[in-house]
Amino acid sequence: MARRYSPTVRRRRLSAVLRDLRHTSGKTLEEAAKELEWSRGRLAHMESNKWTRPDLGNIRQLLDLYEVTDESQREAILTLARQSRQRGWWTKYSDVFGSDTYIGFESEASVISTYQPIVVPGLLQTEAYAAESVRSALVSPIDEGQRVIDARMARQEILTQDDPPALWVVIDESVLHRIPQTGGVAREQVQRLIDVARDPYNGITLQVLPYSTGLHPGISGPFVMLDFPGEADPTMVYLETRLSSLFLEEPDEVAEYKLIFDHLKVAARSQGESIGLMEDLMAELE
Repeated sequence: MARRYSPTVRRRRLSAVLRDLRHTSGKTLEEAAKELEWSRGRLAHMESNKWTRPDLGNIRQLLDLYEVTDESQREAILTLARQSRQRGWWTKYSDVFGSDTYIGFESEASVISTYQPIVVPGLLQTEAYAAESVRSALVSPIDEGQRVIDARMARQEILTQDDPPALWVVIDESVLHRIPQTGGVAREQVQRLIDVARDPYNGITLQVLPYSTGLHPGISGPFVMLDFPGEADPTMVYLETRLSSLFLEEPDEVAEYKLIFDHLKVAARSQGESIGLMEDLMAELE
């Protein structure tokens, strides 16, 4: 399957490019907006990636204002704008994902690093486990629950695309013991984790953080860190609650979570030891 490119990432990059062009031109937000007879808020939203589908006419006006005359540079920026106007595959699950742009960023990440203390990460869930987690989350209508499951399974296709992202997962040992044992869910899910951890070619690293670690830097909760292929797209950290989500992009914020993840990787069992721990659990389940 071909690699899926994300208009969400393109919009973020376009915002950064426009912001850099304004800085290079020496204009403030107020000055640029006044010359274009726009409101300051309109331009600020464009530069802070608070738009849905960029208008090509507006982009051309900005390029003229910032005196971008090189045709190849102009066309590259306009191409970026056109790509950012496309619809991602996840829009067909807008009833599930809503306005959350996380999936758009995940779809083009080159490295996905995540710590999960309670649940199996969505990218590694079996369909049966996903169904149980949806029920546990009190998603009541049956048809809505199935849509969530279908969307979660669709997300996993990035792991089988051409040039898939590297995935580094640290899960707390409690994650393994919270998997429902009814209907063979636990056996299937643990076996899935063992299989992906054993495969030396899939780019997936899986570590289990044992109970014996005690208190550790990850006690503040789960998080996902996304790295991207190009320098134009800096690393971001994603935090999620039941009712809201937060993206951290400031260098000092990202550095804090990188440090936490480094500590978690050291404290967790190695991949080989983690496989052994899961195999012991499988023996108990049998």
